[in-house]
Amino acid sequence: MASEVAAQAAELVRASMGRAELAGTKSTPTDVVTHTDIASERFIRHQLLERCPGSSIVGEELSDEVGGNTIGWIVDPIDGTVNFLYDLPVVSVSIAARIGPTVVAGAVADVIRGDTFAAAIGEGATLNGHAIDVGLPAPLSQSLIGTGFSYDADTRAEQAQIVSRLLPASRDIRCMGSAALNLCWVGCGRLDGYYEQGTKLYDYAAAALIAVEAGAAVELPPTNTISLVIGSRPQIFAELRALIDPAR
Repeated sequence: MASEVAAQAAELVRASMGRAELAGTKSTPTDVVTHTDIASERFIRHQLLERCPGSSIVGEELSDEVGGNTIGWIVDPIDGTVNFLYDLPVVSVSIAARIGPTVVAGAVADVIRGDTFAAAIGEGATLNGHAIDVGLPAPLSQSLIGTGFSYDADTRAEQAQIVSRLLPASRDIRCMGSAALNLCWVGCGRLDGYYEQGTKLYDYAAAALIAVEAGAAVELPPTNTISLVIGSRPQIFAELRALIDPAR
């Protein structure tokens, strides 16, 4: 269900690429929301509740909806809104399903490429229906690492210090603007690792499960004190983690 609805929402978003209309800002003047973010989330909520009445829904743009059953959905209607605003081709839609607190399934649809990543707990991860994995091991010095930066200027200054440590130790660093796609790309070997501070549950809920089911080592904010999401091939995880947070 999540895969189908995410792919349909991605079509809706894709139809508006190149003509995004700003609806407002949120945490800072650079943290934007467009009319398409809102339209996408309304569409997703309608589709999910039509298929699974009584569900609870947590989304980025609209108020939480509390349902009467144990099924919940975590929705990011556009992950990569700044990219969408600038007509840059790294934009996704993310939907995770959970039972109680546990995420049990998820899908991330790449708006431009048309790819759909999906996973169910204990059943592996797929890209367009084909099984994926993190690929062959490589040392950190030969690893491509993705990251993202906060909308808060003070936090960005701290994040610059992490980059200064990591850049000489890795093959290179990429900042592409979609947490969900970065984690999925770790899962299919397009990236060797990814980290970011300050991401929200709707940014990573589906993609973290996809990465784990593809064989990645993943750490999420509930298990650390610095609001860090990190995922990588298992062989480089400890070294990458140490460079990101050497005080740990």
